[in-house]
Amino acid sequence: MAIRNGVTADKIITIERFIFEQQLQKENASGELTGLLYDLALSAKFIASQTNRIGLAEILNNVDADYDRVSKPQPVGQYAERIIHRLNDHTGRLAVMSSEEQPHIIPIPDRYPTGNYVLIYDPLDGVSNIDYNVSIGTIFAIYRRVSQSGRGTLEDCLQTGSKLVAAGYVVYGSSTMLVYSTGQGVHGFTLDPIIGEFLLSHPNIRYPQAPQYYSVNQGYWPYWPQPTRDYTTWLQGEGKRKPLSLRYIGSLVADFHRNLLAGGVFYYPADSRDAQLPHGRLHLVYEAAPLAFLAQQAGGYGSDGCQPILDIQPAELDQRTPFYVGNRELIEKAEEFLRQAEAE
Repeated sequence: MAIRNGVTADKIITIERFIFEQQLQKENASGELTGLLYDLALSAKFIASQTNRIGLAEILNNVDADYDRVSKPQPVGQYAERIIHRLNDHTGRLAVMSSEEQPHIIPIPDRYPTGNYVLIYDPLDGVSNIDYNVSIGTIFAIYRRVSQSGRGTLEDCLQTGSKLVAAGYVVYGSSTMLVYSTGQGVHGFTLDPIIGEFLLSHPNIRYPQAPQYYSVNQGYWPYWPQPTRDYTTWLQGEGKRKPLSLRYIGSLVADFHRNLLAGGVFYYPADSRDAQLPHGRLHLVYEAAPLAFLAQQAGGYGSDGCQPILDIQPAELDQRTPFYVGNRELIEKAEEFLRQAEAE
């Protein structure tokens, strides 16, 4: 059935309705996950309202001397962190939270009840690009707690991506779009700013069979190991294969989102720039695992170049990893290049 702006021939599909209808398909569903997902959608609306006004803050400050003293907004990254935290710490759905912006787990306050889920999030990925009007995003991951009761623990947050219950991201760009999966396919919703609601716009997203793009910061070529260079040359058409076009925004969510819809590969390999980060720069828990989960649900694959990202057991919240994600055949080819180098 054709869908345009969340409307089919017989119904308007809001994100709330869609999440609820998915809940009905699962036996013994409690509704906790449904409420958690909708709270994250609400968080995205708040954050979008701020990211869309970033350029106006300085203008209004210059015009009105009282603006700075009375109502100048806090940095949007801090705002995103606080919104997600405050909309989820009191609901009774979560045992614990963890944010890329915090060095330790975020316990649920003693005055609130705890629940069965764990929320991991990167409140505003790509925030360094915000001054240039580049798309940025939020990434989230949801697990079931492994601790038996009470306040959640670090162990609850350090689970393999294969145990994810749900994951998603929000892109704040020319439009605001939320994409998520609960293991029943990947679905995208676009925010209608007039009515203030996310409407289903991209149901059942799958990687196209014919990929179009590769996304990597090729400026770091001098720091890459030779297998990574060889793989990049292969993507450019070596061996008479059809070359992929280079597209790189420098905002992980935006690069992943484009390649999910158009087909392709995003990779951020390990390099030799920093001896303190020999194993890559992207966060396993906050970035790679949830996006690899989404890729898998859309028929793609996420890898560290040697093994599936979803199989890696994190040892700490700040753990970093190389990351290759996109069309399965492209990621498996990257693994092939890296394995050949190890064999030699």
